[in-house]
Amino acid sequence: MKKLRTVAVWTLISLLVQYGGYSYLNHKVQQVIAPVQSPKVITTQLKATIPGSNLQDVQVSYAKDYIAYSEDGTLKVFNLKKKKVVFEKAPPSGNSKSFGVLSYQWLPDRNTLLYFYAKANPNPYTLETVYPTQTQSKTSSSKVQTPSTTEPKTEDPNERANSKTADKSGDKTSNNKTNTNSSTKETTKEQPAKPYVVKHYNNPQLTELYSLDLPDSDDDSTAPDDRFNQTINNFPAGGKIEECVVSTFTNLMYLTVKSEQSELLLEIDVMKNVRTLSKSGETIDNMAASDRYGTLYLDSKVGSKHEVIALNGSKRVVISNNNSDQILGIRDGSVYISEIKNNRLVKIKTTDDLNQVTSNPSLDTLWEGNIPYDDSVRTLIGADGQVIVYSNQTAYIITKGNLSQVKLQGDENYVSVDGAELIQLTKNGDSTQAELQPLKSKE
Repeated sequence: MKKLRTVAVWTLISLLVQYGGYSYLNHKVQQVIAPVQSPKVITTQLKATIPGSNLQDVQVSYAKDYIAYSEDGTLKVFNLKKKKVVFEKAPPSGNSKSFGVLSYQWLPDRNTLLYFYAKANPNPYTLETVYPTQTQSKTSSSKVQTPSTTEPKTEDPNERANSKTADKSGDKTSNNKTNTNSSTKETTKEQPAKPYVVKHYNNPQLTELYSLDLPDSDDDSTAPDDRFNQTINNFPAGGKIEECVVSTFTNLMYLTVKSEQSELLLEIDVMKNVRTLSKSGETIDNMAASDRYGTLYLDSKVGSKHEVIALNGSKRVVISNNNSDQILGIRDGSVYISEIKNNRLVKIKTTDDLNQVTSNPSLDTLWEGNIPYDDSVRTLIGADGQVIVYSNQTAYIITKGNLSQVKLQGDENYVSVDGAELIQLTKNGDSTQAELQPLKSKE
């Protein structure tokens, strides 16, 4: 009995130790698979003079030390600390305005710039020589004269009567029969089929994805690393990228591409696979990708039907079918939806960003009010969950249901994707003065 008790005690101790070890490993695995999102917010205050006065699509990097912008069709990256241009990507030679850098975007957690580059396909078509496996037959015919043979037979009286009738009404030449019959003999010769050439037309445009890794802005010895990633073969020639969102946790990228023929929603995964997710005739206005599960939330319109949907692979789930609702963004497990009426933002609603999205989830009202809202405004969800809606001169900031305003002083004004930094640009002759400062300092 004592031995059994000892064995039971040691068995229990062993199980407890194993359970503790498994729990520890499981915790570590969960940290890798689903790490807690704790974005590092970086703010800075500096001024710099950027050469050029026609800066477009200005974007500040994650660490707030680089600015990417487009000038006369050329992508440029400016080091704000060293005050110099460190990278340029000009369009290819030629007159096509559809070539060159189509779109670019900083990753939200590192100083890496993704950009898409289009150029003419040097091989717009390929030639294929086809060798048929079957042979062609050639038939020739010739007439061969063969002597007739006469065999004795019993004469039928009816046959003789019919023969006389036919002689009277038939061709007179039938009476002049010879002793030979004419027959046709066919001969077939097998000849090999000749090979032929087939022309296959390729996409006249090559669209390539690049990643530009920038070193620390104080590092003078390391050059930017410009890497080619892949060619997107099903990118339509002449297509324009309307919107691009990235889920860094799942390494999924989503693009809306508009061409003369259609509008496409493309998904690019870490294995460089490209899938088309849009429906025929679908228009997509806004998108936001989950920073936890990679789920894509978007505004979908097919005909007169408008819906806010969640898209995970090919699975679609309706979040809202209210014609006034639009997706605003996603941050830290919350999906933000705006309600727009008569070009005014009147309500902001939220729902949980779940791994398994349910249809028509409950929407909690975060804020109600009245803010001007048209095609000129930009919106984003900051790192602290604040909703920022800003035009060229005013930024509206909604934090925990409270609204505040910030007057913007530059000729053009931008807010960083984490909502922490304000970038004010003021033209000065042939150059542009850039001033960066924390957004909250202007409240």
